[in-house]
Amino acid sequence: MYQIIRKRELNASVTEMDILAPLVARKAKAGQFIILRVDEEGERIPLTIAGADPEEGTVKIIFQLVGATTIALNAKKEGESIEDFTGPLGTPTPIEGKKKVCVIGGGVGCAIAMPVAKAFHDQGTEVTSIIGFRNKDILILEEEFRSFSDKLIVTTDDGSYGFHGNVTVPLKEMLENGEQFDEILTIGPLIMMKFVVETARPFNVPVSVSMNPIMIDGTGMCGGCRLSLTQDGKRVTKFACVDGPDFNGYEVDFDEAMSRNRMYVNFESIKREETCNLLKEAQ
Repeated sequence: MYQIIRKRELNASVTEMDILAPLVARKAKAGQFIILRVDEEGERIPLTIAGADPEEGTVKIIFQLVGATTIALNAKKEGESIEDFTGPLGTPTPIEGKKKVCVIGGGVGCAIAMPVAKAFHDQGTEVTSIIGFRNKDILILEEEFRSFSDKLIVTTDDGSYGFHGNVTVPLKEMLENGEQFDEILTIGPLIMMKFVVETARPFNVPVSVSMNPIMIDGTGMCGGCRLSLTQDGKRVTKFACVDGPDFNGYEVDFDEAMSRNRMYVNFESIKREETCNLLKEAQ
């Protein structure tokens, strides 16, 4: 059993938890993830490691209440425990040798982007961060990004806070003005990452994308995170969980990934409703 040491609400639908897991905390690196189960009968879900404190033995996770398991996890209180917490899994984000990068996070994807920005910052890389949200009410992790970034741009689709527009607008402006990056790393909704890649393409800037959003099982056995890439003119299949989660954005077939991702919407909606009803009955 793994105890919940701290819990805090980042916005109405996003929660942060620090889980006591000393062995995981000791080895966790930016870009990796864990697999957890809330209870003995619960499903296994992958969540990105949003931070780790090896001395305290805690691992930070940030999750959005979108399905049955995240709703059940959010019902847990500080001091309570969850059944399983396994990791770190996945390949860490490569950070060595880069002097100047742009880290772009969208919505709850900022929870994945944050430890990447921190890892670059801690090694002395110049970090420009762009974080985007639909509106001010769902803004998260602004202060954390500010502390890890040499330059931070916050965008909102409706203009209620920061730059009015999506994350590609300031990115395009910087690239058109001659800003040079060794790499752009983007993490968020698939459609956002697709357009970040297309914005950067004319400028020939390397783009790395995190395909964490399409992971389900986390071991490569379910096939849900199957991904088509074009490498050296050939179409190849990879799995986001075991081969990633980071990939060359120019190689990813985003349209196929988005189509497959929509296959689970109805099923998840049913399970979410069932879980909500069970929690109401238990109260």
